[in-house]
Amino acid sequence: MDEPIKITRIDYDGNERRGLTAACRRPNGAKCIVAAADVTFPINSAAARYLNAYRKWLGVETLRAKSSPHRKPRHKAEASDLNAADSLELVALSVKQRAARCLVLGTERLVTFRADRVWSIIPGEIITMKFRKQWSYGGHPYVSGNIVSTRVDAKVLNLVPLRLEDVGPWNPAEHYWGEEGEPLEDWAKPIASRGIRPAFVMEQVIPGWDADNDPFSDPISESNDLRDAGKHHDALKILMNLCDSDLRCLDAHAHLGNFVFNRFVKDAIRHFEVGVRIGELSLEEGFDGLLEWGHVDNRPFLRCMHGYGLCLWRLGRNEDAMEVFNRMLWMNPSDNQGVRFLIQDIRAGREWEASAS
Repeated sequence: MDEPIKITRIDYDGNERRGLTAACRRPNGAKCIVAAADVTFPINSAAARYLNAYRKWLGVETLRAKSSPHRKPRHKAEASDLNAADSLELVALSVKQRAARCLVLGTERLVTFRADRVWSIIPGEIITMKFRKQWSYGGHPYVSGNIVSTRVDAKVLNLVPLRLEDVGPWNPAEHYWGEEGEPLEDWAKPIASRGIRPAFVMEQVIPGWDADNDPFSDPISESNDLRDAGKHHDALKILMNLCDSDLRCLDAHAHLGNFVFNRFVKDAIRHFEVGVRIGELSLEEGFDGLLEWGHVDNRPFLRCMHGYGLCLWRLGRNEDAMEVFNRMLWMNPSDNQGVRFLIQDIRAGREWEASAS
């Protein structure tokens, strides 16, 4: 019924057909009892995982918790939003030509920011800028100034975390580790001995793509095709528009990082890190579950992690790179991206080279 309720008790009254029941209190104070299988709990909560396991035991479809709108409606910034004596903090949404489209941090107020080297701004980063000028053109607010600093801090972006769907337990005893009789590799031993863990699928956001009506033509693929055809400006425009629409489009961050990886690794790592940090908003502290590559929707987050780790290695931050790659192995023991070989190279003291990626 899409009605918020407070669950006061989970019980069983002996009715096998009804199964477990949930005693509820509605917003108006009225009390009722419903089948527990008809209730959804907050995303990522332990209650949601237990209840989904119960539904699977019943043999009924696992319910997906609905995503909340990713943001409140945006409005143009007003003079009061920009009334700063010296500096202002902005959230970068996209960079187009000579300006960046931004939100005033902590609001849904849009403003266009002009600055020197504006092309170095990364969608999802927070910009601290020093005022130079403020004006309005065509009813849209503009500010110009100097970029004082930038930082990645996904927790203050006011984003709704991407939904995690519990897809059941992962059992290392049922996992393919190699041919029968072959010993486990050293990297796999602690993962296998950890035992059964929950596996999840992370919600994938691609604004404007209707997978049901046009499953073979998504904006990411269109951008890749344009890039392969040498139309880099058009390809970048698609990715920037995706970030502008929803900063939670992790694949846009991953492909923006790929765009500049070969020439501007210090920019690439910022793209990848933004994607990683936004994805991590969905992972509770100490997350020990799996996000397997076999589930397509998990791939954008894993791509961001892979790119982030490669950049760390290329910049000589080997210990940090090892930590990222080891974490990827725990999340995806099938290791479709081959990070176990990258770990071996780092341990052997090898420097990054293009063939490693």
